[in-house]
Amino acid sequence: MSASEQVRTFTVEEEDDGIRLDRWFRRNLPEASFGMVARWARTGQLRVDGRRAAPGDRIEAGQTIRVPPIDEPAAETGRSRPVRETLTPDEVDFVRSLVIHSDPAAIVMNKPPGLATQGGTKTVLHLDRLLDGLAEEGGPRPKLVHRLDKDTSGVLLVARTPRAAAFFSKAFSGRTARKVYWALVVGVPSVEDGLIELPLAKQPGTGGEKMHVDQGEAGQPARTRYRVIDRAGNRAAWIELQPHTGRTHQLRVHMAAIGHPIVGDGKYGGQEAFLTGSISRKMHLHARRLRIDHPDGGRIDVTAEPADHFRESLASLGFDPALGDLPLDEVRYSDTPEGKRRAAGAAAKARRKGRRGERRSRRRDEGGH
Repeated sequence: MSASEQVRTFTVEEEDDGIRLDRWFRRNLPEASFGMVARWARTGQLRVDGRRAAPGDRIEAGQTIRVPPIDEPAAETGRSRPVRETLTPDEVDFVRSLVIHSDPAAIVMNKPPGLATQGGTKTVLHLDRLLDGLAEEGGPRPKLVHRLDKDTSGVLLVARTPRAAAFFSKAFSGRTARKVYWALVVGVPSVEDGLIELPLAKQPGTGGEKMHVDQGEAGQPARTRYRVIDRAGNRAAWIELQPHTGRTHQLRVHMAAIGHPIVGDGKYGGQEAFLTGSISRKMHLHARRLRIDHPDGGRIDVTAEPADHFRESLASLGFDPALGDLPLDEVRYSDTPEGKRRAAGAAAKARRKGRRGERRSRRRDEGGH
């Protein structure tokens, strides 16, 4: 295979919006060392949206990153390839017990609440660390292509190969994947089938750890479809949520913003997010279903059973689990006239932004002569 055939292109996901390019590599392609990334930048091989990029550049959701071949000889790179961490037999058994679907391109797991998807400064135990336990003998390390919050349970897809990872990442960033969540919320929405359109931004002073509704320039468009499945008087409701965009903490912020925080979500709902009695204080948000095109044709369509505390709360509130899976609408908001109008507006805005960037680049080039 020639070097040009090994070049890959990735689309920046919403979860990586605003981070530095070198951090994107640490998150998504840890096998590419910082020295390797810096060398690509110096030689003009590293590009974002077709333009030369530096490791310290900030990237935005929807941008494309051109990644040169990584599999270079150790003598040429000056570094050896990363050594996989050895997992204990119990850790291997645990991560394999989470698998609910497996094929040559994908692994789908039912992530338990309390398990972080990726590591951080104070997070040692996380799902990404355990993925070596799912690698086939001599095969590549499986790769995360989307994430769930630590306290959210449910369907999480992992790609087996780089080709599959690129395909699934494009499906998520292009919004062709359908994601369905279950949630228990405080109170009952007055509209049983609604669309929440409230722009979101990182809340100042929280280090990016918390989001809020922002109608100003910093707010990014965010849309959530919800449908009430059942209600327990006026005390609580069991609802289905479908995110039409993928902002950080979107479902949690949107439900709290309309006055019906997710049960157990004290971060966004405060004390009002907790119900008295036998209802668990854990967060009641579960990724119930994922439907996504498969790189080899056809679709993956998987559902995951909710965690114990969620099931117990359903029973305590008198909800029938058989009512939970509503028909999946084939027409999405993005396919409606309004959705298409907004998409066209966003595309025009992106083109204008691109032209501004080109003009700035020309001015810099002219100033340098």
